[in-house]
Amino acid sequence: MIKTNLTVISKFIFLGFTYYSKVEVIVFVLCLLMYLITLLGNIILISITILDSHLHKPMYFFLSNLSFLDICYTSSALTPMLANFVLGKNTISFSGCAIQMYFSLAMGSTECVLLSMMAYDRYVAICNPLRYPVIMNRRVCVQIAAGSWVTGCLTALVETMSVLHQSFCGNSIINHFTCEILAVLKLVCVDTSRVQLIMLLISILLLPMPMLLICISYAFILSNILRISSVDGRSKAFSTCAAHLTVVVLFYGTALSMYLKPLAVDSQEIDKFIALVYAGLIPMLNPIIYSLRNKEVKAAVKKLLIRNPLCAF
Repeated sequence: MIKTNLTVISKFIFLGFTYYSKVEVIVFVLCLLMYLITLLGNIILISITILDSHLHKPMYFFLSNLSFLDICYTSSALTPMLANFVLGKNTISFSGCAIQMYFSLAMGSTECVLLSMMAYDRYVAICNPLRYPVIMNRRVCVQIAAGSWVTGCLTALVETMSVLHQSFCGNSIINHFTCEILAVLKLVCVDTSRVQLIMLLISILLLPMPMLLICISYAFILSNILRISSVDGRSKAFSTCAAHLTVVVLFYGTALSMYLKPLAVDSQEIDKFIALVYAGLIPMLNPIIYSLRNKEVKAAVKKLLIRNPLCAF
């Protein structure tokens, strides 16, 4: 709880989509469907990467990490909103808001780092195929994944603590459907320039820098793919990279439009719908994109269905 001279804030109130009362039910149904599809798709993807020995490769190790991240991210962002709608509530405790903000930031930040590491993995696989098993051995993969998680969790802790230690002066109405950090920061009644500087530095660390690494990796990958004489080899390289690039464009595009947009373009209503995209739509699309664009994943799913025909029903 935060104490001021006159007020003790013990809970926050969500405005959510109250300005769009006619579409609230539609938003709830869409969010519920996105959440269920996200759970199903990512659990299937994690399961086949564990059960199919052909997928015991660095690429699919990182992909299973991404799927687990998406499950946690969507759960932290959408489940409180869905629960509040069912229960007819629009409040959250201060501690609950802090936990929700931290986990949403941690999962999103970790995904920023992990996607850049997945681009590096594709670079090594395509540009140095003979050394790939040596460079990307199991120990290195675990270290890269652990480093991504630690970076995401630590930066999220810094951002969460820097915002929630500010004075709110009794302001407790969040114009959002979740404890999104930018929406909560608008409630602060003191100078926030220091907090905004911290968030800007972390945003630069987690958005433009990983994107630069991804662009460099794919510049080398593209030049190497164009030199592949085999049509099958070129097609396989394009298919594995296209899935990752699609996910990268979707994720970083929405994140950049949210966290590094000019102040003049600030609109809380637009931010809500952007939040729905990166908290619900993108985690739902990730397993679909990887399944449709990756022949090995599709083959593993078919094999699983043939082995367990009851799963098809």
